Amino acid sequence: MSELKNLSVGFSDPVHDAQHAFKQALDALSMPGRSLALGQQINGLSLGPAMAQLLLALSDDETPVWWQSSPVSEANWLRFHTGAAKAEEAEEASFAVITDAALAPALICFSSGSSESPEQSCTLLIEVPAFDTGPAITLYGPGIETTQTVRIAGLPDDFWSQWSINHASFPQGVDIIFTSGCQALGLPRSTRARRLEEI
Repeated sequence: MSELKNLSVGFSDPVHDAQHAFKQALDALSMPGRSLALGQQINGLSLGPAMAQLLLALSDDETPVWWQSSPVSEANWLRFHTGAAKAEEAEEASFAVITDAALAPALICFSSGSSESPEQSCTLLIEVPAFDTGPAITLYGPGIETTQTVRIAGLPDDFWSQWSINHASFPQGVDIIFTSGCQALGLPRSTRARRLEEI
C-alpha cells in the first residue's frame, strides 16, 4: 500500500509544473553557475525537491535513467509517471541520478555522445549539500557574460580535473545539473572551469 501511495504522487499541477521545471532546467544550462529555484518537496521520496522535479520534467520512455544507489521505489515511481526505464549500466543512461556526490563514478563512465550525435550524451543530476561552501571556482563560456564564480559543496577532490577533460571533448561530453534542496545549478559541457586561486 505504501508503494502505491508513492507511485500516486507526482506533479500537483502536471501541465504547469512540468513546463516550469523544464524551463528552469533549460535556464540552468543556458546560464551556467546561476542557482535557480525549482519546485517543492514531493512527499514519500528520498529525492530532494529539485531532483524529483527535474526527473519528472526531463525523462520519458526513451531516456533510461541510471541510479547511483539503486532505490527500487524511486525508480518505480519515475517509471510509473514518465515511462523511464532503469539503466543497468552507467554508459547506457540518458540521465544519471547521483545522490552521494563524493562517491560518484568518474565522468568518463557516462556516455559523452559521438562525433556524429553529441546530443546523445548523458546528463548527470547530482545532489550536493550546498551551493555556498567548497572551493571557489570561476566559470567561463557561453551564457556567461564575463565570469561566474560558484562554490559547490561535497564534490570529489578531483572533480574539477575531470571536468576539464570533459570540457576538452566538446562538442562531446556530459552535461550536469547540480541540485541542492529546491535549487538547481547548471554546468553544460561548453563551460570552462578554473579554481579561483589559479587565475
